[in-house]
Amino acid sequence: MAMTELPLEQTRTRSARRRLGRDERITGYGFLLPDLIGLLVFVVGPIGYAFYISLHDWNALGSPHWAALGNYQRLINDPQFWSSMKITATYTLWYVPILYVASLGLALMVSQKLPYMGVFRTIYFVPVVLSLVVSALMWKYIFDERAGLLNYLIGLVGIAPQPWLGSVDLALPAIIAVSVWINMGYYMTIFVAGLQDIPREFYEASRIDGANGWQTLTRITLPLLMPTSLFIVVISLIGSFQVFDQIWVMTKGGPAYATQVTVTYIYQQAFQYLNLGYASAIAFALFIVILGVSLVQFRLFRDQS
Repeated sequence: MAMTELPLEQTRTRSARRRLGRDERITGYGFLLPDLIGLLVFVVGPIGYAFYISLHDWNALGSPHWAALGNYQRLINDPQFWSSMKITATYTLWYVPILYVASLGLALMVSQKLPYMGVFRTIYFVPVVLSLVVSALMWKYIFDERAGLLNYLIGLVGIAPQPWLGSVDLALPAIIAVSVWINMGYYMTIFVAGLQDIPREFYEASRIDGANGWQTLTRITLPLLMPTSLFIVVISLIGSFQVFDQIWVMTKGGPAYATQVTVTYIYQQAFQYLNLGYASAIAFALFIVILGVSLVQFRLFRDQS
């Protein structure tokens, strides 16, 4: 009789555990449901609709007309699109490494146990909480050729005023500098969080072994910051492909299309020329590029970790 009751009790226990697990999954999905709905409504839905519109000719006034792959054929043969992609790639190749080094440098500096480091953290983070438009307008006046603060300062050391935003050669570097200034405080805080997760015992052991600062950085700090670095590189890279606000406020893609990145080209096609089908095709192509580059970044960092 006891042997019969034991399997029965085990069966009841397993059944209770299955019900508990099912209830926990249902509860978990219930908590996730609002975010899943938001993801479908505000991300997946617009992406699908953009792809649908990219297969049509539409000026936002009449009904869309089926164009099949006509917009994508036009995109392939559009030299201005390829020029905007080239400028976007140039911006990314300069912006991401500079931002990474600047943010890591600031994080290492404010992580030192020195007086007023909390004040410096706040100062470096201030550009993050400012509106992008406000920041861009401020820097537009700083870069002004005739009355800008920057030309005044370089004039004090005998350098002639420069047309920072009016020069084909200087406009894009100026935009990159502004973008780094705006975002480095945000990524600094992420690096600081990553640095705080590194056990202090590693640094104590390195000091005992006689390692210098460079050896400690390259053999302890950077390897243990690899997950943080992956996040920062991928997020900053995606952001660099989507840069718009500061460029539109400061140069509107000029001079002579020197700062015409892909997103500003999409904006012009969609809202100035009302070529919404073609703009959607460009946006979808940009989405594929960003997805591909992000996957490559994940693969590279995974192989190195």
